[in-house]
Amino acid sequence: MNLSKQQTFSRRSFLKTSALASGGMLISFNLFTACKSDVRPPIDISQLNFNDFNAFIKISDEGKVTIFSPNPEIGQGVKTAMPMLIAEELDVLWEDVYVQQGNLDTENYARQVAGGSQSIRSSWEPLRQTGATAKQMLVNAAAAKWGVSASECKASQGVITNAKGEKLGYGDVVKEAALLEVPEDVKLKDPKDFTIIGKDIGNVDLDKIVTGKPLFGLDYKEEGMVYASVLRPPAFGQVLESFDDTDARHVNGVVDVIKFGDKIAVLATSTWAAMKGKKVLKAEWKQDSEAESTAFHNEELLKILNGNKFDTRRKDGHVKKAFAEADKVLERIYESPFLPHNCMEPMNFFAHVTKEKINLVGPIQTPKWTADRVAELLDRDVSEVSLKMTRMGGGFGRRLYGDFALEAAEVSNSAKKPVKVVFSREDDMCAGTYRPATKYKIAASIKDGKLTGYHLKEAAINGNMYGLIPNFFPAAALDNYQVDTANYKSNITTGAWRAPYTNFLASAEQCFFDELAEVMEVDRIQLHLDLLENVKSNPEPNIEYSPERLQGVIKMVVDKSNWGKTEAGVYQGFSVYYCHNTHVAEVADIVMENGNPIVKKVTCAVDCGIVVNPLGAINQIKGGIIDGIGHALYGELVFKDGVPQSNNFNSYQLIRMGQTPQIDVHFVKSDVAPTGLGEPTLPPAGAAVANAIYKATGKRLTKQPYIDNMDLEKVVG
Repeated sequence: MNLSKQQTFSRRSFLKTSALASGGMLISFNLFTACKSDVRPPIDISQLNFNDFNAFIKISDEGKVTIFSPNPEIGQGVKTAMPMLIAEELDVLWEDVYVQQGNLDTENYARQVAGGSQSIRSSWEPLRQTGATAKQMLVNAAAAKWGVSASECKASQGVITNAKGEKLGYGDVVKEAALLEVPEDVKLKDPKDFTIIGKDIGNVDLDKIVTGKPLFGLDYKEEGMVYASVLRPPAFGQVLESFDDTDARHVNGVVDVIKFGDKIAVLATSTWAAMKGKKVLKAEWKQDSEAESTAFHNEELLKILNGNKFDTRRKDGHVKKAFAEADKVLERIYESPFLPHNCMEPMNFFAHVTKEKINLVGPIQTPKWTADRVAELLDRDVSEVSLKMTRMGGGFGRRLYGDFALEAAEVSNSAKKPVKVVFSREDDMCAGTYRPATKYKIAASIKDGKLTGYHLKEAAINGNMYGLIPNFFPAAALDNYQVDTANYKSNITTGAWRAPYTNFLASAEQCFFDELAEVMEVDRIQLHLDLLENVKSNPEPNIEYSPERLQGVIKMVVDKSNWGKTEAGVYQGFSVYYCHNTHVAEVADIVMENGNPIVKKVTCAVDCGIVVNPLGAINQIKGGIIDGIGHALYGELVFKDGVPQSNNFNSYQLIRMGQTPQIDVHFVKSDVAPTGLGEPTLPPAGAAVANAIYKATGKRLTKQPYIDNMDLEKVVG
């Protein structure tokens, strides 16, 4: 949704009010306090009776507050951070807040999507306005009760005080406040007055996560539910010709076998029985399109890079002329493979399709799009679809697509039963939507010791970089700059993978700049700073990054990393990148042990505006760096005749706990609105490591995974 709708929604649609019956009393018994007459038993906030206030807020008679978090939670921390925005402006104590996951609600909520690291950025003002508006209504109700002007009253920590010093808690006026007219204009806090935003707040689901309470999609159950394990084509390019389900139907626990499209679902009373039944299905498959292999993809992408059929995404000046007049031209090709998402929680979804309703429950990054597609698939009105979101055990873009939810709905519709589709790990890796294999050719022209031209060409499987990326650094830093893209159409499904396209483009460009500085015989840090000065000297409206903020993180990481002053045997690599509205610089420290590079430390400087929850932000930053290092070093999915050659973690290497470095995080202090954090620290990590490896070994790494470029120790395979 656009911003104007969000703003309208924050004042009106968010704030549909109603009054309910008064809350009840909670009676509890605590063994440890039973013998002390003056000790009050603890309150379980979740069990209180709450009065509806608006789509985001409920308030109990005791003054405790339930805040609904509208966006999908995939581990990026929005279920904690988004309610913090409301609680800050509502002016309540965080310990009085109980957080619940909101359901799909297109009437009251805007942009219920987990993608692009945009949840906090897009909700920064609307959610704060929601809290501030509710506070003002509570103050207005208290003022009316006292017969005084609302301007004489103030609210703090859930208590309203008038000029006489009289006090009323939010719970004392919640029913009256819910009936009042919604004020149009409310004043938001100055950041210097924040009491919740900017403080370390623990994850609201932490207790449930560590104690194994039902929380994730895999935990969800309903009475009468059956489990479905789906047999899909074993290779991309194949379709179902025939099948025999006799043996599958004889497996204990199997209740049905259903064909839908080119897939076969085995329904059973347990996942074990469903998966066992699937294993004994007999199916014949036929080739419907090309059986593609990685060697074939490599050839096709190189042909594209060396050809002349491109779409030009940005063109400044005259790149060809700059290259023709150059004293020297540096050109390199950088290559990256397909990658699966490998979320720890495999894909799963629940569906119960009846004549009256379609109930969907599960882990999904795009609830509205999924509900719309299910309605279309089953030829039903979308108003009949109800979708509840569970917490996700990882997403990284894989759960944007919702194919597993559509499968559950289609199977339930055929079976006339509530169905839970569950992928095995092998299903997850072999029937995935992958990061596309991509190659970049980067060339730069040098004249009289200065950089005069830059030409970036991208060849990718199925799609190309989205429209904003050509306007990232070094756009506008050079008079002659061009970005061209082309792709090969494959039958292998591809899609967004954490920090789409920039996840490898950053490595390619920052490795190139590191080598370029060496060729030009200039300092690699100064090269970046000087190019950014060019941007500042010639302001250009069509760039996405801030040259000042990029310079800021560069200077900070140089200072904090002790750049160039490490002890003997420690080699450093530098990288800087902007994406998802956030500026990040990283320095990797490595040592060589038995011929293998060991990443000992990464220093990271981040400018993401105001940091809502530092504890959660640091977790995101560290997770992105670890993910970036691991996949740059080890990640690769190879195809042979349309079949992925890795189908589980015994043959696909992820970074191990013992391989993770110390990570030091530093924030640039800021008073501007927050920007993304779930993705921006991943892209620069690969180049920081590669540039450090070059320092240690003299070898330039141009192809990921780097394990294939040098003799690194293999953990699996």
